[in-house]
Formats: sequence, C-alpha cells, structure tokens
Amino acid sequence: MTAQIAERLHYQGEDVAMCTNPLSDYFAMGGTNPRFESNCTALWRGYVGSWEIVDDRLYLVGLSGTLEGGADATLATIFPDFPDRVFAHWYSGTIRIPQGKQLEYVHMGYGSTFERDLFLDIERGVIVATRVRHNGTAESDNAPESYEVGAMTVFPRSGKGEGESA
Repeated sequence: MTAQIAERLHYQGEDVAMCTNPLSDYFAMGGTNPRFESNCTALWRGYVGSWEIVDDRLYLVGLSGTLEGGADATLATIFPDFPDRVFAHWYSGTIRIPQGKQLEYVHMGYGSTFERDLFLDIERGVIVATRVRHNGTAESDNAPESYEVGAMTVFPRSGKGEGESA
C-alpha cells in the first residue's frame, strides 16, 4: 500500500497532519458508509476528513471526497443533521500527530517516522491523555518537515472514456 494522505486536524491553533482515521471507526460500528471512489493510490479510503479539538473534544468539521458515480461527498453526506460539525462520540483510540523532521520515509500507510509523535488518547470523543514519543534527531537540516506523501498513482475518473473531458 502506498503512503496515505493524512486527515487534517486543527489543534492548539495549528493545522496538523493526523495519521489516524477516526471516521473508519464510525463506519465499522455500522454508521452510514457511502461508497467512496478512490482516485489515487495515496487515498484508498476515498475521502479526507477535517477535524478540530475544542475544549478537549474531537469534532469532524469537514469531509471531502468523491462518491461512486462521481458526486462530491461532504460532511452532510454522512451526517445530514450535522452539516457543519459533529462531535466524534464514537471514537475511542489514539490519534497520532507526527512532528519535526522526517527520519525515515515508508511508502506504506502512515509508516514514516518523524523526530516526535504527539499522541492524543481519546475516550468517546474526549481527550483523556497526551504524550510525546521522541524518535530521534534528523541527521540533515534538509530533511523534510511535516507529513507528506512521497509518491502516488492517480486513476482516471470512472465513467469517462479516453479523450472525454469532465
């Protein structure tokens, strides 16, 4: 599997990459799960969620993706009663936020290693603990900083033949 595009999280005044997919837990619990279309190897789940932490509570505040058939997916696609933001009460787990310079790029999932990982332990949508793991120091000042995907293959949109425009 190719390295995956990270979810986005607004936390303590910063927008950061979040190498965790809390919405997949919602789908696994039987929540509304539309069929997303994956348009590249770096986004097998077919969507990117935008999240925020407010008063130690995790909220899903946006969703972008494409549904099978070509329609755009939004937060209202999954939560029609909460089109602007929804409290992630279904999520209990650990959110990983890579920090610092990249120590090793791994072309699979969220496997790359960075100088530090900030972990947010969540119980039913509420932060119960935070911790930092130090993974080392980059040998080069030129090492990439912040999480990014190194390479991907983009697929043509379904339903369009060669030479047709969208």
